[in-house]
Amino acid sequence: MSLLNTPGDRRSFLTRSATVAAVPALSAVAGGVLTATPAAAAATSTATKTATADDPTLPDYAPVPQSALGPALNAQGYYVGRIQRNLYWVTDSTYQAAFLTTKDGVVLFDAPPTIGGNLQRAIDEIASANGVSNKVTHIVYSHHHADHLGASSLFGKNVTRIAHAETRAQLKRDNDPTRPLPDETFEHHRTLRVGGERIELAFLGTNHTPDNIYIHFPDHDTLMLVDINLPGWVPFQNFNLNEDVLGSIAAPDKALAYPWKHFIGGHIGRLGDRQDMLVYKQYIADIIDGVKAALATIDPTPFFVKYGDNAWAAVKEYQAAQCRYAAAPVVKKYTGVLAAADVYTESHAFVLLEAVRLSLGIGSQVHP
Repeated sequence: MSLLNTPGDRRSFLTRSATVAAVPALSAVAGGVLTATPAAAAATSTATKTATADDPTLPDYAPVPQSALGPALNAQGYYVGRIQRNLYWVTDSTYQAAFLTTKDGVVLFDAPPTIGGNLQRAIDEIASANGVSNKVTHIVYSHHHADHLGASSLFGKNVTRIAHAETRAQLKRDNDPTRPLPDETFEHHRTLRVGGERIELAFLGTNHTPDNIYIHFPDHDTLMLVDINLPGWVPFQNFNLNEDVLGSIAAPDKALAYPWKHFIGGHIGRLGDRQDMLVYKQYIADIIDGVKAALATIDPTPFFVKYGDNAWAAVKEYQAAQCRYAAAPVVKKYTGVLAAADVYTESHAFVLLEAVRLSLGIGSQVHP
């Protein structure tokens, strides 16, 4: 069945008609397989034909809890909703952005390419309903990654783009025309005032990237912090590819220090709240407890005896055993609580194991 006319529940990831909106994101994750050249497509056609929903070679995973799913998407493949007053959010059930309508125009926060042209459609929808301007005058970049900014160029040159100074440095290096350089930057804090509205931007140290910022809407009871906590879900593989693992572990406490009720995490299909942040924080703490226990419990001797001179094989299997040991109770605890706990927890355990071992020195043994 074509992805373009799949029926059913729009909120389920690969069985709703709006799945086509998620294809670019899936392609990026899969290394571009979904947008391969004809020659590459022909080379993989056999695998594509055999990878069906009832393929016995594909693993089964726990059902996604209903609490993890967001609202239904419209026929164009997006949902736009009010957060509070004149602050709105947009999602395609894979990525999220936000925008603030003001008397002087619209301030957009991130521009994910998977949402793309639907960003302006969502803004037009709200502007038409409320009799306000639909002109985007400012775009705030959360951080430099293309999956959150790749539709920025759609809004042209007559837009003021604002970001952390490091974001500008990263984008200058990347030289990607879909992500124009910011016009204004800041180092630590910036109060942005547009059309009588106030937004607080802050860089509180590295976490997911060296430029990821906290975006606080004090008059709308909302915090936006992208790629840290994905409400209702565990992080993407390998602890969400966080560049600063310890900084990312510390990020929830920094987020909770702000006053807010609503949370925009940048991914998946729903908003979060403070309870989501607490659950996420505890999930990570439980994995860390597990890897500490694994470091103290799993004996490396059998692995090195079996593989002899092949040190990497011994290390690989030893660490895999540690990750399984650490992840197993966490998967059991969070299945039905956080979506995909059984999918990615072992990969998070590996990253956190290495952070505990290398950055905190836990488990290191000094030769006598």
